Amino acid sequence: MATRAKRRRGPAKPKAPATSEPPAASKAPAASEPPDAPAATDVAAPPASQAPPGLRLAAGAQVIEAVGLCVAAAFGAVSTADGKSSQAGSAVALIVFTVAVAVGIALIAAALAKARPWSRTPTVMTQLLVVIGGIILLDGHRPEWGVPALLLAAACLAGLLAPASLRALNRPSVPRQ
Repeated sequence: MATRAKRRRGPAKPKAPATSEPPAASKAPAASEPPDAPAATDVAAPPASQAPPGLRLAAGAQVIEAVGLCVAAAFGAVSTADGKSSQAGSAVALIVFTVAVAVGIALIAAALAKARPWSRTPTVMTQLLVVIGGIILLDGHRPEWGVPALLLAAACLAGLLAPASLRALNRPSVPRQ
């Protein structure tokens, strides 16, 4: 039985040039720097506490929307328990679905607060659905639910599309070789 040599896929990785200096990570900090300060060459994403105010606004609006969905699910559960639902099984499924969507929106809000780049698209799509729902609620003579939904969607999109938020959510560019 013949064996085949493993072939590398993709471009070969360039070898680092040989130098007499130790790697940057092993250098001792200068006397003027505190020992726990990051090196000047270290580039890291800002911590979540330093997220731009627009992203915090958008994440807060998402959380409020998730809480609103939980409140709507609670109203649906009370209505189903009182026997006001024509099909109890469908009502329970709708309540479970509503809570699952609320959890998903809360997870997106957490990612948005941490400035995760992938969170931008789900946030915009969520707000598009909130706007549609708000318009339907206004058309159904429910301004007490429709107006706050539209205001939250507007606040979330304004915070998300602020220039500082867009910069924070951009992926770092990778140089091509």
